[in-house]
Amino acid sequence: MSSAPDVPPPASVRALDERLDVIGRQPFRARFRLLGRERALAVERGPATIRWHAYDLLARRLAPAEPYKDGKQTPYRGHPVFVAQHATATCCRGCLQRWHGIPKGRELSRAEHVYAVHVICRWIERELTRGGADGADGVSPARPV
Repeated sequence: MSSAPDVPPPASVRALDERLDVIGRQPFRARFRLLGRERALAVERGPATIRWHAYDLLARRLAPAEPYKDGKQTPYRGHPVFVAQHATATCCRGCLQRWHGIPKGRELSRAEHVYAVHVICRWIERELTRGGADGADGVSPARPV
């Protein structure tokens, strides 16, 4: 376990939503929507399974101190977690540092890992309650909620 201080998760769903709203105002991040195959997968598998997938994917692709191909390790499509990672700036260590204050160059602490999973799963939950058009690519122009 790392000796660096853990980043606590936001105190409430409201605080997490506020953070996601700020991140979602960045034009690149605002493009991402959970549509098509990724949306269907999230609905079919359910929140518990998607949470487990997020935890596992982050453990392999993001948690190491120096992830393999950092900055290019997260696909844009293929799984709802991948889409969510780009939408929430949890796609690489640079974005984690810039948007969430989690430093690069060391392994994620358990609390940081769990925090990133919470961010991803909350975004997916919000997307599923948003409703929306079916699309094949998982990326669409931002629409007002």
